[in-house]
Amino acid sequence: MKIFNTLTRTKEDFVPLEEGKVKMYVCGPTVYNLIHIGNARPMIVFDTVRRYLEYKGYDVNYVSNFTDVDDKIIKKAIEEGVTAQEISERYIAECKKDMEGMNIKPATTHPLATREIDGMIDMISTLIDKGYAYEKNGTVYYRTRKFEGYGKLSKKNIDDLEAGHRDDDHKLKVSGEDEKEDPLDFVLWKPKKEGEPYWESPWSEGRPGWHIECSVMSKKYLADEIDIHAGGEDLIFPHHENEIAQSEAANGVQFSKYWMHNAFLNIDNKKMSKSLGNFFTVRDISKEYDLQILRFFMLSAHYRNPINFSHDLMEAAKNSLDRIITSVSNLSHLSENAKTTDMTEEEAEIIESTKDIYNKFESSMEDDFNTADAISSVFELVKLANSNSGDNSSKEYLEALKSRIITLCDILGLNVDKKEELLDEDIDALIQERQQARKEKNFARADEIRDELLSKGIVLEDTREGVRWKRA
Repeated sequence: MKIFNTLTRTKEDFVPLEEGKVKMYVCGPTVYNLIHIGNARPMIVFDTVRRYLEYKGYDVNYVSNFTDVDDKIIKKAIEEGVTAQEISERYIAECKKDMEGMNIKPATTHPLATREIDGMIDMISTLIDKGYAYEKNGTVYYRTRKFEGYGKLSKKNIDDLEAGHRDDDHKLKVSGEDEKEDPLDFVLWKPKKEGEPYWESPWSEGRPGWHIECSVMSKKYLADEIDIHAGGEDLIFPHHENEIAQSEAANGVQFSKYWMHNAFLNIDNKKMSKSLGNFFTVRDISKEYDLQILRFFMLSAHYRNPINFSHDLMEAAKNSLDRIITSVSNLSHLSENAKTTDMTEEEAEIIESTKDIYNKFESSMEDDFNTADAISSVFELVKLANSNSGDNSSKEYLEALKSRIITLCDILGLNVDKKEELLDEDIDALIQERQQARKEKNFARADEIRDELLSKGIVLEDTREGVRWKRA
């Protein structure tokens, strides 16, 4: 398996630090609003990477944080007259709803920055003790020039950065500029401003800088040295560059073996921005499309290529995904009515031939997670199934074909086995029928109804107040 490593700018063979295990950290969103479709891309891409690694038998420890203390969160809290915690908790809950809609597996751990402050204070203290950081009037800065490898991820030369900083090309300016020993030094801890949330520290009542958060959470929940660190390409500099400087200086080992970054998302060939009026949240998209379609759309391009979002392309994604769902649904329908005879020799040969398609799928995924080509393999399987199944096919054969399509789609996080969705009134009618059957002591029929509902994802709960139901 090969991964394009941003650190070396080459595709490298993936060899985990510990055999059979993968330690993976993905930078999560800052939770001050609903997530937008730009946030959705790394979530979908790296969830798919995780799913494939798990399919290959790796035990993946997948950590993705929520940044729940930040200037934007504080600003929103002040505007609404509520606490920063209230804002972050609200939008973490909303983000999790959107992630569920996009079929993103919950991380092994979703750490919150505000709950890891002690670890941040410890790491900052270590950096001060080692001479990599210094304090001025309650602010702690990192000595960027002291870290020998600074710029190795972004391939930026430190002297060019200084020149660029003088021209104000890079947004490295922070308040208290004149206190810094060097214009390139960045903040590890800053004193509170009036009305801001704060924590006690040896330097001041204040809060951490953004970069230190991920260094600490990665160390605590994974290790000093991890296998994969991932995020959007906008994080390469300065965020990931600064994380490397902090972590490697504090821990004395390489921070991450592989760095993965997804490319940007454009809207109708323009950069997404509120000022252009082309800014879409995932929730906006969900009003028009099932979020599985958004996921399919995101995976239909290679993650390192910029992707263009448009209504036409979403329609095309919808039609493509519908083709797969229809094929699976057709196989289910044929299977329900098929004879339970053994697979014929000819059918067994067709199932055997699907191994070649599986190999193609795996080759695509193992070439730096080329999901676009992997999807082509799924369509090859769909075409094979559509052309070689009918009323005379055996149940065993139809189920085998269906299972093969579903397995590959599951790796991509695409839910294509659509159970018929029951309407609320249909559920209530069946519950009434079950109640009547129980009154008449027809327990066989009552159990039959419970099982029928369960097969369609409806769980019944008998309570003193009557029967309650929920969708599983």
